[in-house]
Amino acid sequence: MTYAVGFGTGDLGDFISQPSWRGASLDFYSMINPNVGIGGSAAWNVFYEEKDFDIYTDGTASLSGKQYRYHNQLPLLANFNYYLQPEAKLVPFIGLGTGVMYTRRNTDMNIYTIEQDAWNFTLAPQAGFEVNNSFSSALTVMVKYYNGFAAGDFEKGQSYITLNVGWVFKS
Repeated sequence: MTYAVGFGTGDLGDFISQPSWRGASLDFYSMINPNVGIGGSAAWNVFYEEKDFDIYTDGTASLSGKQYRYHNQLPLLANFNYYLQPEAKLVPFIGLGTGVMYTRRNTDMNIYTIEQDAWNFTLAPQAGFEVNNSFSSALTVMVKYYNGFAAGDFEKGQSYITLNVGWVFKS
């Protein structure tokens, strides 16, 4: 279980420049040998930004007012991790996740809402470390890069980076 702070990149970073302080991830791994874990993960990050009063143009339409922008990312991935020194107190690891990510973007302005959504194919490399404090738990810190490819209402891919801090329970 980790708390995730997200930073938009590419099209998402252009749409919302603020970091996401609302994020969480739940990962599950089964160790097939001391160095290799396979499993899955589900995460959720909510990006938000309030834009100043201005005139906003989309195609041939122009509206004036404040914009409230929301962007929800929900990745569901199968993961593979490789642990470099599994018996050490500090255990570095690298990994890769693949699967799908549900993306929903809302732009609210006055009484109008523009909503876009898609299921994106996603690749998510990650790197981090675990600090073992006992045989049954560890502190973990990791960086994940979610790269969701263009799909649905999005002509460009939706990607972001998270910094995750959390707790690992081992059996």
